[in-house]
Amino acid sequence: MSTLRVPILPVSKAVPPLEAGDRLTRDEFERRYRAMPENVKAELIDGVVYMASPVRYESHGKPHVWLTTWMGLYCLDTPGVEAADNTTTRLDLDNEPQPDLLLHVAPSFGGRVTISQDDYVEGAPELVAEIASSSVSIDLHAKLNAYRRNGVQEYLVYRVQDQAVDWFQNLGGEFVRLNPDSQGVLKSALFPGLWLDTLALIEGDKQRLIQTLRLGLADASHAKFVSTLAAKRR
Repeated sequence: MSTLRVPILPVSKAVPPLEAGDRLTRDEFERRYRAMPENVKAELIDGVVYMASPVRYESHGKPHVWLTTWMGLYCLDTPGVEAADNTTTRLDLDNEPQPDLLLHVAPSFGGRVTISQDDYVEGAPELVAEIASSSVSIDLHAKLNAYRRNGVQEYLVYRVQDQAVDWFQNLGGEFVRLNPDSQGVLKSALFPGLWLDTLALIEGDKQRLIQTLRLGLADASHAKFVSTLAAKRR
């Protein structure tokens, strides 16, 4: 009597889903992230997975648009400087955040970051911006330390519930707060002309927000910065 042999097929191993609190290598984080639905946002901070909550209108969506507009207008008048929104950034083997906004000098103009073959940011952008709920947010604790250690030069956090803006400059490996001028305007030390009227942002005064930026773009320091970048272009 002949015996029917049923072939044994290999068992398919599904990619495990990302879960908040998972401790993963960056490669494993990316493997699982790629298998998640497109509307899921996750970050790897010091080897720990953080999952984003649903985004609210007043506390995130609306201020995000105005910070994006502010930063985008600066780029339009500053050849060699580029901005990105919600872009995965490979800081190191344990940190892969997805900052709300980042601003950087393009690689062809002597910038610090590179764009990988699979289209991710690699390295520390010159400036990172996050929209946070309050001072207890991850943005002002674990994420702040990850940005600081990896050499992000300026870090801007808009704390919506606290109605406050923190803008840090990296000095000797420590984040030091920039002080506003007498009009409440914060001015980037790294990107001349990038001026932020914090009260206008908090109050939702869009015209004053953009007007203050235009004053910065008209400042002589911005024209000098543009000339310096042009000289570095390759």
